[in-house]
Amino acid sequence: MTVKTLDSTGVTMSGASPKPKRATIVAVLLAAALLAWPFVANERFVFHIAINVCLAAIAAASLHLIIRTGHVSLCHAAFIGIGAYTSAYVVMQLGLPFIAGLALGTFAAALLALLIGPVILRLTGKYFVLITFLFGEIVRMVFVDWQAVTGGANGITDIPAPAPIFAEPRNFYWLTLLAAALCIGFCGRLLQSELGRTIDSIREDEQLAECSGVPVIRIKVMIFVIACGLAGFVGSLQAHYTHYISPQAYSPIESLNYVIMNVIGGMNTLVGPLIGALFLVLTPEFLRGYVQVQQILFGLILIIVMAFLPGGIADLRSALRTLLGPKRRDAER
Repeated sequence: MTVKTLDSTGVTMSGASPKPKRATIVAVLLAAALLAWPFVANERFVFHIAINVCLAAIAAASLHLIIRTGHVSLCHAAFIGIGAYTSAYVVMQLGLPFIAGLALGTFAAALLALLIGPVILRLTGKYFVLITFLFGEIVRMVFVDWQAVTGGANGITDIPAPAPIFAEPRNFYWLTLLAAALCIGFCGRLLQSELGRTIDSIREDEQLAECSGVPVIRIKVMIFVIACGLAGFVGSLQAHYTHYISPQAYSPIESLNYVIMNVIGGMNTLVGPLIGALFLVLTPEFLRGYVQVQQILFGLILIIVMAFLPGGIADLRSALRTLLGPKRRDAER
């Protein structure tokens, strides 16, 4: 992209637009920082937080794909659980390598999404929210009752690391960082493609899109399958990092947390769920010294963000520009 300017003699001059160059520089510096900081930090707790941020970012970004079609799902954690339990079973009971568990965990979540998607995606609004809440609770109860496979309420322990080298938190951080870069990059590329523009048209006016020849249900199911497959991918990584999984970790309340990540960060851009994941993972750590009032403080922060930033934290710059715009114009006068 180029911009044209006029010099003092009126001659047209061309040059590269500074915005893409600035964005590229910021992206390169951020990538360098994410790759380099483990060499100067040696705190296992810091690595633990960074890994959780990466995993939450993938899960929130995958849910963002569903939200962009106009649906809010409360069963996303259930698909994360399906990926986790499938991967743990494949590795521990069948004796297959981690890569097989990762692939089959992703596939199992995507397959289940393909089976239920054509049915539940015909619902809209509160009906879709309620049915996904119920489905998430049903999956959680299956995890509790199917003791022969899932270990029941006690869960599964001693899940091995993907490889001996990844038993070290620093190395596992690089693995999750690579996974986050690939998954979020894929989501971003999808949303910027022609399919992404079609998704946005469905969200804006589903009936108009359908009248224009857009196969609405087919596209919704495709996006739902992709998003739930990515959720299963996260579940597999999470299981082999924590070495323990239980049904409580995949309840509809956990799904609500991923929705909150999108709401706090911003539901209109992929940057939103990434900011929301960072916010939701770090905030409890900052409030760790206030355990008794932690939920109250977190609720107040959430209310303030939603009240003053309806577009999420990602829209902070636009909100400040709108707020300061009249004052700036008055100062110029």
